[in-house]
Amino acid sequence: MTFTGVYVPLITPFGADGSVALDALESLARQVLADGAAGLVALGTTGEPSSLSAQEQRAVLDVVARVCRERDATLVIGANSVEAVRAVRDQPAAGAVLSLVPPFVRPGEAGVVAYFEALAAASPVPVLVYHVPYRTGQVVPAATLRRLAAIPKVAGVKLAAGGIDAATVELMADPPAGFAVLGGDDAFVSPLLALGAHGGILASAHVATDRFAELVRSWRAGNAVAARAVGHRLTGLALALFAEPNPTVIKGVLHAQGRIPTAAVRLPLLPAGAGSVEAALEQL
Repeated sequence: MTFTGVYVPLITPFGADGSVALDALESLARQVLADGAAGLVALGTTGEPSSLSAQEQRAVLDVVARVCRERDATLVIGANSVEAVRAVRDQPAAGAVLSLVPPFVRPGEAGVVAYFEALAAASPVPVLVYHVPYRTGQVVPAATLRRLAAIPKVAGVKLAAGGIDAATVELMADPPAGFAVLGGDDAFVSPLLALGAHGGILASAHVATDRFAELVRSWRAGNAVAARAVGHRLTGLALALFAEPNPTVIKGVLHAQGRIPTAAVRLPLLPAGAGSVEAALEQL
């Protein structure tokens, strides 16, 4: 399976009583797919999974899986342990798991490779590596990403290095065959696509989904003039949506648009300020 296009890591909307607003989640999932997303990520970090109970996580996954089945869209599930990856066997709609490079412990490059070998061996579906070193504290150089790409079932990487660094340029100069590179830093996805990335897992694509899909199509088709024009506009939007901790501004915008019942988040997050939400709406 080749992972291309835009994948939306869905937020988890909450109702006025604090419960998960499953109807709003379903509507949101259907809308972004209708607007051009290739697939959805359930229980990714944008969905605040650590703040959800096990029952809430199952409910969220059931809703998103049903929508993906009905729309023949790719379902990616956030799973960050061997046990979580094994549990995906119970979800036949799953197309891949998205697994974070182990955070905080900084296991070293060899430890990262061994960890993903264990995940891949346990997984019934392809594994996408989530590399975000400014959050995990673990640097993964291009050479190590190539080692990860050589592991059977490791199908790609969500690359969120905080910019276009030397490792990114080195990887994209000679990308591993059959290994999808998906942008994960929304403000830098256009230049990453220009280097040859296959798409993106983009929280900003909750809004302006069609334009993010157009951005990927234009770069993939080699239409640099159109891609640059779209990319310049979307960079400003992405910067505004990430002006406060993700997904607080995105939730504020979605609530202002009437797409979710509240802008509520759960601790340790706090709702975005009104000024940040207004600035993002202006970018739209």
